[in-house]
Amino acid sequence: MNEQNVRKLTEQEQIRMNKMNELREMGVNPFGKRFIPTHYSLSLKEKYEDVSKEELLELNEEVIVAGRIMTKRGKGKAGFMHIQDNEGQVQIYLRSDSLSEIDFIVYEKADIGDIVGIKGVVFKTKTGEVSVKAREYYHLTKALKPLPEKYHGLTDEEVRFRKRYLDIIMNEEVKDIFIKKQKFWSTIRNYMIEHDFLEVETPILETSSGGAAATPFATHHNALDIDVFLRISMGELWQKKLLVAGFEKTFEIGRQFRNEGMSPEHLQDYTQMEFYWAYADFKDGMEFTKDLYRKVTMAVLGTSKFTSRGYEIDMNKEWEVYDFEAIIEKRTGINIFNSTKEDIEKKLDEENATYDPNIGYWRLVDILWKVVRKELSGPGFLVGQPVQLNPLPKRLEEDSRKVAQMQIILAGSEMGNGYTELNDPIDLEERFKEQRIMGEQGDEEAHEHDETFIEALRYGMPPAYGFGVSERLFSVMMDRPIRECVFFPLMKPKN
Repeated sequence: MNEQNVRKLTEQEQIRMNKMNELREMGVNPFGKRFIPTHYSLSLKEKYEDVSKEELLELNEEVIVAGRIMTKRGKGKAGFMHIQDNEGQVQIYLRSDSLSEIDFIVYEKADIGDIVGIKGVVFKTKTGEVSVKAREYYHLTKALKPLPEKYHGLTDEEVRFRKRYLDIIMNEEVKDIFIKKQKFWSTIRNYMIEHDFLEVETPILETSSGGAAATPFATHHNALDIDVFLRISMGELWQKKLLVAGFEKTFEIGRQFRNEGMSPEHLQDYTQMEFYWAYADFKDGMEFTKDLYRKVTMAVLGTSKFTSRGYEIDMNKEWEVYDFEAIIEKRTGINIFNSTKEDIEKKLDEENATYDPNIGYWRLVDILWKVVRKELSGPGFLVGQPVQLNPLPKRLEEDSRKVAQMQIILAGSEMGNGYTELNDPIDLEERFKEQRIMGEQGDEEAHEHDETFIEALRYGMPPAYGFGVSERLFSVMMDRPIRECVFFPLMKPKN
């Protein structure tokens, strides 16, 4: 490090740099080498929790642990510290007469934040805390910057997101979120596989942004010299082509991208799962996903009940069924099939809702629905959506103005969307034409016409059901903004 950089170091950083150099002079590598633990903090404490002090002394159980120093106290010939590993923290007791002379000197030079390895025996302190008495001490990594203070050093949200590694070190709850998130997705994946769905991979780069109503990210493919889009759905049109190909049950879990606004429940790139099920319809899907959601909730939370956004939710209760037309009329007095654009705008003004007056009638209806949706706790299913808001489902046989679609409602938001797929290429082509007109009128969420998908349908796709759910569901289960539930949310670069 040159002289200019050294002058920029804080006092604490300079002290740690000096200790690093002292370790090197002693023949100790400040950045360690291979060291494999045999035990981890939580499982170690659970294993010996009910073993008496006397039994532990008799057992003389040797263990190897490693982790980051989080506390350190004691002077003279003995000291204590807590090290933090993947499971939590465990206390270490160190005495000069139980360690080699150089080991104890290296320990004395250690700072909070350093990563160390310990070989020792399990014992219990006077207070009954399961601990490890060190017999060998290994320095593994010198931390050249001090950790933030536990309660005052890392409270700014932007700093927490930019330095997420520190947020996770200092906050066990944050770490626990991501352990639960792994359970969330693994439970979904295992459930799908157990029900004979084939996991597939479909393109992330597409030549048209089909399969959803959203604004795509656009980029350029240099080798082919074409403009392409990052996918806005989890391979919806591709998976339907696989239905044409003869795969009757498929699913995909992956990242998708939407170039839209940020909010507590919206990200520009996020994980989604979609599945497609030949010969089923949206009523089959309602029962299937209800069972899936209940199992996921139990796997992640250990209970069917949780509180989110002020709502008390029990996934095991009888699920509500909300009719799109009826619930909007009951809440607002507006019948969506017998009102004017002016009627909708007036009601939105009364509700202090934000909208663009240049958008079409049905997009205004969608905004009105979202006002109503905020008051629904769920769990429940929304049904009876108008065909103009989604061109891809089949129409309801009993009411051709509506589609065979369901959305899962939880805590005032949509937490999953599924429908009986439209497999009539002639009907779909007409709907795509309507969507093109809506797009020309300024509707940025109108679906694009996809001729390759229409062509595939002409070869025959079986009746089918499709469904998608994103990690928004997980954030609601955690009762956290969705950015809190992402390891490294996108941040604007610092100037």
